[in-house]
Formats: sequence, structure tokens, C-alpha cells
Amino acid sequence: MTVYLVGAGPGDPGLVTVRGADLLSRAGVVVYDRLVHPALVELAPPAAERIYVGKQPGHAEMTQDEINALLVARGATGATVIRLKGGDPFVFGRGGEELEALADAGIPFEVVPGVTSAIGAPAYAGIPVTHRNVATHFTVVTGHEDPAKGRTDVDWDALARAGGTLVILMGAGRVEEIAARLVAGGRAPDTPVAAVRNGTLPGQGTVRATLATIASKNVAPPSAIVVGNVAGLDFSWFERRPLFGRTIVVTRAREQASELRSTLESLGAEVLELPAIAIEPMPFELPDLPGYRWLIFTSANGVDAFFERGLHPRSLDARALAGLRIAVIGPGTAAALAGRGLRPDVVPERFVAESLLEAIPAPESPGDRVLIARAQDARDVLPRGLGERGYEVDVLCVYRTVQSTPDPQALDRTRRGEVDALTFTSSSTVTNFCDLVGPLPEPQPLVISIGPVTSTTARARGLRVDIEAAEHTIAGVVTALVDRLRASAYRRSP
Repeated sequence: MTVYLVGAGPGDPGLVTVRGADLLSRAGVVVYDRLVHPALVELAPPAAERIYVGKQPGHAEMTQDEINALLVARGATGATVIRLKGGDPFVFGRGGEELEALADAGIPFEVVPGVTSAIGAPAYAGIPVTHRNVATHFTVVTGHEDPAKGRTDVDWDALARAGGTLVILMGAGRVEEIAARLVAGGRAPDTPVAAVRNGTLPGQGTVRATLATIASKNVAPPSAIVVGNVAGLDFSWFERRPLFGRTIVVTRAREQASELRSTLESLGAEVLELPAIAIEPMPFELPDLPGYRWLIFTSANGVDAFFERGLHPRSLDARALAGLRIAVIGPGTAAALAGRGLRPDVVPERFVAESLLEAIPAPESPGDRVLIARAQDARDVLPRGLGERGYEVDVLCVYRTVQSTPDPQALDRTRRGEVDALTFTSSSTVTNFCDLVGPLPEPQPLVISIGPVTSTTARARGLRVDIEAAEHTIAGVVTALVDRLRASAYRRSP
């Protein structure tokens, strides 16, 4: 039995260490703080117990003594307990107090360091805490000491004289007093100051001022306040990404959303996953494959459902698909097929059923058979069109889409209009989204569609389609979205 104190980093879930992510994937219990990104908690197995112990001004889910007792109690059960703490456990994270309780109880523990916001937040604002020609040392100090101890341990006069870079955490509420103390201690009033709020997160904002002016800038928590000449440097990169400050809704099924989500987040967007559909594989009897001339897939979901339910992935070889030619609707489906060690014979120029129908040659002989592996409620363009051309067509329904249960917060924010854009990658995402969300507030967020079929469904449901991807792929959706937002001053109403 072991309790692991794991640093979650300053906010961006990508900053968690490899060791921390590995431990989370094996957790039996996760005890986490308010500033821990939800994506990190989701790394734990579904069956893991999740316990929120966050603190915020004026309210705490648990006192520190209660948290200590909780860690001892869960640690004594023999479960793998992860104490997930924002930043680094030992940089104003009260990790030392928690280890004291575990040590006194004889509970084994380990510590996994994390990126502290004292370094991470300035770095994401483009501020190096040291620079050979500007500052050769830095000091990290809390701006909020425990009032219960009845004394102050921070010597602001000494810090003012020490020079270099000063990084103040938890000091937003006292920034006026702190600035005045530093000036009184000898720091020049025109010393640069930068306050980085929500550092490393999509809502990051950086306020730049001086010790003389920072009190008038409405510095709000949680902020890392950087004092010193390095705060006058500006190597901004995070806040200059093309989708920074935008909130984008992804309606794909949760199983499919990772590619689109990670791409949008890498471009600076805050992504709300609001999966309008869930993919539900269907049981089916695999027909005699050698009896067919063509095997056709109209989605990556169809590929996955077909091979995982019909053929064991390890058995895919020339004998399993002997004599079959394979056609797919687009590059995403082709990529799913490549993951099975196969290459399609036909990929149409346009990634819609009509184009795929045109790309498949006429039957070589009467009675040539086609097997289409697809969703239960897919359009009949392909089977009808191939039948008219002389093929004998069998449709094999390998999965269906059902309405999913979304995150309540993401749903509420979408209904309130707190989003900039909605992305739709299939007609089923449109239909289920509209059924789930209901009427959208005005002005309507931007609507981005992956292609003409999805656009038609969106318009039929009363949505204004602002952008249709020129290339009907996930990459095409992202390109269209970035181009539109770069080219316009569109912003949702606050």
C-alpha cells in the first residue's frame, strides 16, 4: 500500500509528468484539488474512487486535518492512492503536512514532483524567470501566510534588497500592499511587474505594469505575480496562438473526439466536449467474404466495428480477404483501415457517398456482389446507386449511433451561449445535438460542418451553417475554422 503525492502542474494537463500520468492510470483512489485539470482526473480507471477536496476563498470541501485523515484512511486499505495536487506538492502545496500525517501513521508514501506555477505561468506568458543579462536568481514567496500562526515570516524589505526576480504566489488580494512594501524597501517604482492569471490554461491573461501602477490593474486570483526586470521581457507565444481565447464545442462521440480536441487545444482553444452521439457496436453474422467482389466502408467507426466484432484483428491476412477489393469514403476511413494492415483500392476525390459511388467501377460480370459495412441509420445513396448499376448489394449494419449523456457544465455553457463555435462531423451529431441542447441563444455561435450532407441536416434543424470544410475531414474542419476566425473579428457576446 502506498500513497503517492503527485504534482499536477499549473493547469495545462499536458504538463503532468510521465510518472504522474502512469500512476493515475493505475489509481484506485484519486484525491484532488480545485485547480487540478479535469482531464487528469479522467486518466484514472473508470472504477477508481474520485474524491474532491478543493479549497477556495471562504469555502473548503474539507479542512487540511480532514484531508490528512482521509489519506491515512484510504492508504490503510491497501489501495493505490493518488493525492493529486496543483503545481508541485512541496511549493506552497502543504505536501509536507500531508506526509507528516502519513509518516506518523506508518503509511508508505512517494512524491512525484510537478511543474510549479511559479515557473510554468511566467513561461506560458513568455517571461523567463532568469536571464543571463537581466536576472541571475529568483525567489518564490507566498503572498498569503497562514493567519493562525500569528506572525509573518516574509521579510519584504529583505526581498526588496535581494534584487533578481521575485515570483509571488497567492498574492493577488494583497498586491497593493505588497507593491508598496517593496518600494518602501528599496525597489524602484518603475520596476516591471507582470501578473499571469490562470497560467497555462485557455483563459490565461497577462497584466503588465510596474510597482507604481500594478494596484490599479485589477489583478485577480489565481495569479502568479512576477516582479523584476524580466517582467519587462515579452516572448509571448501561448496567448498568440490562432484560437487562443476561443471556446469550441466538439460534438463527436467521445471515442472519436481526441484527435479533434487535441488539435484545437494545440491551437489555443478551450474545448468543450459535448458528445451528441455514442457509438454502439451491433452484433452481426459475418457473411461469406469470398463471395463478394467489393467490401465498402463509409466511416472509421464501420472499420473498427467490422473487424473487432467480425474478424479478430490478428487474423487479417490475404486469406481472410482473398479476392476482395476495398473501397472507403475518405482518408479518415483509410487511416482506420491502415491500422488493420490493409490499404483501400478506391478512395474518392470528394469524401461523400455520391463521389464514392462514382469512383467504383461497373460490375465486371453479372451478379457481382458488394458488401457495405456501415451504421444502422445511414443514407441509402450507396446501396441504391450500386444496385441500379447492376451490383447485388448487401448492407451489413455493424454499429449504431445513440444519444450520449453529456457533461452538465458543458451543456449549460452551450445553452447559455458561452461558446464561439460548434463543430459537426456527421448528420447524427447535428440531430442528437439539437435534440439535446434545444434552441440556441442569439447570436448563434459559428457552426462548422464537415461536408454537404451534414450541412443539409444542420439547415433542416434550423441552424445557420457558417463554414463548410472544403476537405471533408477533421483536418479540413480545423483549417476552415482557423481561417474563418483569423479573417474576421467575430467574437461572441460576453
